[in-house]
Amino acid sequence: MKLAYLILFSVMLSTLLFRCADQQTEKKTNGQPNVIFILADDLGYGDLSCYGQEHFQTPNIDQLAKQGMLFTQHYAGATVCAPSRSSLLTGQHTGHTPIRGNNEVIPEGQFPMADSVYTVAELFQKAGYRTGVYGKWGLGYPGSEGDPLNQGFDEFYGYNCQRLAHHYYPYFLRRNDQVDSLEANRGNLKGAFAPNLIHKEALTFIDQNKNRPFFLFYASPIPHAELIAPDSIMDKYRGEFLPESSYKGLDEGPKYRQGAYESQNEAHAAFAAMMEILDRQVGEIVDKVEELGISENTIIIFTSDNGPHQEGGADPDYFDSNGRLKGYKRDLYEGGIRVPLIIKWDTKIPQNLKSDHISAFWDFPATFEDILRIDSLKNSNWDGLSFYPTLIGASEQPNHDYLYWEFHELGGRQAVRKGNWKAVRYRVFDDPDSQPELYDLSTDIGEQYNRAKEYPEIANELGRLMDESRIDSKIFDFTGNNYDKIQ
Repeated sequence: MKLAYLILFSVMLSTLLFRCADQQTEKKTNGQPNVIFILADDLGYGDLSCYGQEHFQTPNIDQLAKQGMLFTQHYAGATVCAPSRSSLLTGQHTGHTPIRGNNEVIPEGQFPMADSVYTVAELFQKAGYRTGVYGKWGLGYPGSEGDPLNQGFDEFYGYNCQRLAHHYYPYFLRRNDQVDSLEANRGNLKGAFAPNLIHKEALTFIDQNKNRPFFLFYASPIPHAELIAPDSIMDKYRGEFLPESSYKGLDEGPKYRQGAYESQNEAHAAFAAMMEILDRQVGEIVDKVEELGISENTIIIFTSDNGPHQEGGADPDYFDSNGRLKGYKRDLYEGGIRVPLIIKWDTKIPQNLKSDHISAFWDFPATFEDILRIDSLKNSNWDGLSFYPTLIGASEQPNHDYLYWEFHELGGRQAVRKGNWKAVRYRVFDDPDSQPELYDLSTDIGEQYNRAKEYPEIANELGRLMDESRIDSKIFDFTGNNYDKIQ
């Protein structure tokens, strides 16, 4: 009898354990999805092999694209770092978003977003998510209203200041409201490669939150200048991309590692090495999610904050970093703002799909609202349109009437895309009433042929949209007299 009872007890215990395991799996797969948003820094439309890069390969990012959806007409929020991130987090284009330039704060940080701004991180927090940002911030100096801990993030590790993020062997990083001193980088030493430190902390965040919904904003500082990588990776590429590009920068003195780029005699090799690091880190994030058994309930997004840069020895023409597109970082031509976008979501998105849906950074908050499906969290201040229908293959996808950008450096620049027509206007501060250039992207993706004289009515209409699509702010009034620094 005792044996019979033991057998019965074992069967009941096994059944209970299996049911608990099933319930845990159901909780992971049917609950709120985790979101991992990977934002590369200054990565161009042509810098991934799945988008046409031929000089080097990005196998892990390519695999991410094969497992999900690749977008061919996605746009960054702006053509430089801070306003692009502001657009992403606030769901507003640069005519409305509060941060519209890289305005510096001395000695560390950038002009802050106000506490009244509602960010996508706060959206996730209100939905019960654990939120973390790892990498580069640039939207408010430490302790300000714009500090990540005051803008919806529970945890932060990385660079608060995007100027200091020029350096991959910095003297310190920030962990929440504390300074993490890096003694291994004291003086001219290069013992602690910051992207590796940030990556390790991001993987730990995933580990620690595997049993609850989380939003991870992984704002990689790569491949922004300065161009540098550990010798163990650089050695693989030395002599492979000749003739080399070199750069003479600042290598000593009191302003060393305060923003000015360090010298680099092998910039081609360094860029390829940095791209390998970024690709490997994306692969390790995917592996971590699979290892923890949360892949089916995790959305992984990969994109870039703007087009390729030309700084610190960078040579985007050599690598064809903008593909067939015209322009670079700081341009409002396609090469400055059209960026890769890849989204993997195992339970919703079939594998190996491409989409030509026209979308922009300010669409993400509205898209996340639809994913969360919590009506009480809806925000009427977003400029964006949800592209959740595109992700799940629905037929009722709404489309933008038009997209708008503005840029506050180099004399002021504006751009509008409406359908296949694209208008670009430069030197706006000098002549606010100047006629915009006009391009037909359906036949001229490289924006080589200005059609404004042939189609003056269309050029005038898009010029009118430029005037109507913005509001002045206390800092960015579009007169050219914006503050550059705050002491």
